[in-house]
Amino acid sequence: MFSNDKSIVILGGGTAGWIAANLLATNWEDQGVDITLVESPDIGIIGVGEGSTPPLKAFLDAIGVAETDWMARCDATYKVGITFRDWSTKPGFEEYFHPFLSQPDEFSVSAFFHNSFLRRKGVDLDGHPNRFFITWELAKQRLAPVAPPNFPFEMNYGYHFNSGLLGEFLQEWAAKKGVRYKSATVNDVVLDDRGFIDHLKTDEGETIKADFYVDSTGFRSQLLQQALGVPFESCEDVLFNDSAVVFPTDPEDNPTPQTISTALKYGWAWKIPLTSRFGNGYVYSSKYVDDDKAETEFREHLGLQDSDIEARRLKFKVGRVREHWVKNCLAVGLSQGFIEPLEATALDMVQETVVRFIEAANKGDLTDQYRDEFNDRISKRFDAVRDYIVCHYRINSRSDTDYWRDNGANEKISRSLRELLTAWISGKNITDELERQNLDAYFPAVSWNCLLGGKGIYPTQEQLKPGSELAHHYDLDKIDRYLKGCALNFKPHEEQLRALRGAG
Repeated sequence: MFSNDKSIVILGGGTAGWIAANLLATNWEDQGVDITLVESPDIGIIGVGEGSTPPLKAFLDAIGVAETDWMARCDATYKVGITFRDWSTKPGFEEYFHPFLSQPDEFSVSAFFHNSFLRRKGVDLDGHPNRFFITWELAKQRLAPVAPPNFPFEMNYGYHFNSGLLGEFLQEWAAKKGVRYKSATVNDVVLDDRGFIDHLKTDEGETIKADFYVDSTGFRSQLLQQALGVPFESCEDVLFNDSAVVFPTDPEDNPTPQTISTALKYGWAWKIPLTSRFGNGYVYSSKYVDDDKAETEFREHLGLQDSDIEARRLKFKVGRVREHWVKNCLAVGLSQGFIEPLEATALDMVQETVVRFIEAANKGDLTDQYRDEFNDRISKRFDAVRDYIVCHYRINSRSDTDYWRDNGANEKISRSLRELLTAWISGKNITDELERQNLDAYFPAVSWNCLLGGKGIYPTQEQLKPGSELAHHYDLDKIDRYLKGCALNFKPHEEQLRALRGAG
């Protein structure tokens, strides 16, 4: 794959390009790999408020970045989970919280599994997920998830941040690791007689040549899809959304450390707290509503009917490429695929792609020996994320618009998801089904239980019957006291953010 001088060119910056640059430089700094990132000065970065899952913290730890290095600079706040509002119309389940599982939950999650399982069997137990997780307590009390030294449990959390500012920070960090930067617009990709990328040409006539190329050019996918002709496999038949409208609003003094996802008429709205503002976006389907009507609905939702704040409109396509690593090119980020922003999985997919690529390359002594195995693994991860996101829509109980009715009646879902839903509804152990399908490596049982239980996919209240003493095995009052006691160890969100600003 590499010649003796081992050179890599990453085309395109943004968060995805700079994550790739930092991971490659960190892992191959002792192997003489020369890494250059080429970015066009004519292509701007969107820079919306973005949320992450906990693997982003693992990435930052791996490249040696402390929270004091970057959070204040990137308007970042903590994220302990996501609240979903109005996705369900079932009484008692109009809202639920999806947690990031942390070590304190090991003492309470078994009670959630127990209650959820028996409720599906028709026993009248509390199967709503919120009260069983420490991060819900932190979100409710607006506490930061950073544990003091005396707290004996590990906490799991993500972040919210300005994606444009994080990209700038990661660029500087990569430079410290020896990554070179070149500002240039590539207008031609020249292939050799084997169909590999031989070199790139800029609009100023310069030639850029490397052994290997990373495509981080966004939806354009200038290298993988355009130059190498790798097909894009759309999943618009199960994920209808293709548009978004974005607004900033004023920040709060002590923001809640969570993303809020609220279902609207033709999609859903995110609310992401940054230190400088709230990032707000409405993700919707242009097949069901035009852009102007969507913007009007979103302004009303935010109370901005009379505001002159200018909206930004975005378009995206959902799906993935057939292969992520082809010949001497790897695609990362939007150039390899996108499964809409509902569960903040995009950056996690970038990290997974690059880390698994490094593993495959190392395992094959820097050859493409394990390329097929790598492609299969990443595609399966994309498909697993797709099914998890599709499930949110398929199990919704709204009926106010054709958009929600069509989502709820969509029969084009995958066989995997259909079998999983059948297992849940028939009262089987969902963990067994996840293990049977090898899906627990992507979203664990607790995530599926929170999603299905949180949206109230249970027998109706009229169908439930009181349980025996054995069914009421767990004392929920004790769990409440335990989690509230754990929460006494954590500082208010704003206090922790203020400490970061002082330390940076």
